[in-house]
Amino acid sequence: MHGLCLILSGLDSIPIADPDAEVIALSPKTLLATNRFVCEVCNKGFQREQNLQLHRRGHNLPWKLKQKNPKEARRRVYLCPEPTCVHHDPSRALGDLTGIKKHYCRKHGEKKWKCDKCNKRYAVQSDWKAHSKTCGTREYRCDCGTLFSRSVVCSSMRRQDRFLSTFSPSYL
Repeated sequence: MHGLCLILSGLDSIPIADPDAEVIALSPKTLLATNRFVCEVCNKGFQREQNLQLHRRGHNLPWKLKQKNPKEARRRVYLCPEPTCVHHDPSRALGDLTGIKKHYCRKHGEKKWKCDKCNKRYAVQSDWKAHSKTCGTREYRCDCGTLFSRSVVCSSMRRQDRFLSTFSPSYL
């Protein structure tokens, strides 16, 4: 959560509200928009205003790149548009636009991308691409013969079996 929470022992996080932060609430349509900035000459769309300004040079139109002034720059936090989500609360807002977009897609969006090997579905294309690179490449066979994609699952299953066997009734 990029600066909005304090990590304790890697187990839990506690939100820290920044009272000076500008809280931004975008609609789902705006969050999912791919071309928020459109060239008035050729109707080409861009995700960022800076990219549109650079494009305008090609049409010999006036353009100006915004310079960030660190003294005037106010920290921004982004609310999830889903009212039932924990990140809809300003004290749990996410610290960057990319983070809130991916959060909204992962947790509340349609899962458009599907792995051809295992049929697992993803709402964020980069998650699907990362999964596709390793899907089916790592297999761990448990003592019982079951295949797992992670050795941790297999070893935890063995630990659980050992734990349960210590408490199993002797008459079984």
